[in-house]
Amino acid sequence: MKVIGKLKPAGCAAIVAGAVLALAACTPSAPGPTASGTASASASATEQASASGQASSGQPSTTAPASPSASPGTTATVGALVPGFPEKLLPVMPGAKVVSSSFDKTSTPATAAMVGSITSPAAAVVDFYTKQLEAQGFKVVPGDNVGGVASKDFLRGDNETVNIAVVEAGGVSTFTIGANVAAESAK
Repeated sequence: MKVIGKLKPAGCAAIVAGAVLALAACTPSAPGPTASGTASASASATEQASASGQASSGQPSTTAPASPSASPGTTATVGALVPGFPEKLLPVMPGAKVVSSSFDKTSTPATAAMVGSITSPAAAVVDFYTKQLEAQGFKVVPGDNVGGVASKDFLRGDNETVNIAVVEAGGVSTFTIGANVAAESAK
């Protein structure tokens, strides 16, 4: 594994992809589109049912325990971009549907994550975000996947990182993108 600075790209990709995939199961803790201050994650009803051997109704779980790693400044929502989400940094790919998003500008570094889906090949998703991030001064870290998942890491300066991971199934690409950047970059 090639090391750039102090980062290990595959390790960072796995951590960011895991954290962002956990966001995919994020559900609001109260009625309404936004849960503020308590990001939560749980397995979907389908995953829970399959783990217990029960049939699923296909409905996602509406309650979940609080995430032990959520910081007090984190906001998250399902089905849209959370208010204040840094769309200039992480734009929504044209034609993509936002599955969930989270943002915390109060942490150091600021963190933003988005899960989306689109009926485009995984390579097209990676290409779109590569062009967007390179235009903002991010450099691609060598490596194109982690395990069997298309994954790309980006680095700007010594400590701003972005990861994109894409899984393609049945003609639909589901992507997770997570960023850890200086607060002034999260616009």
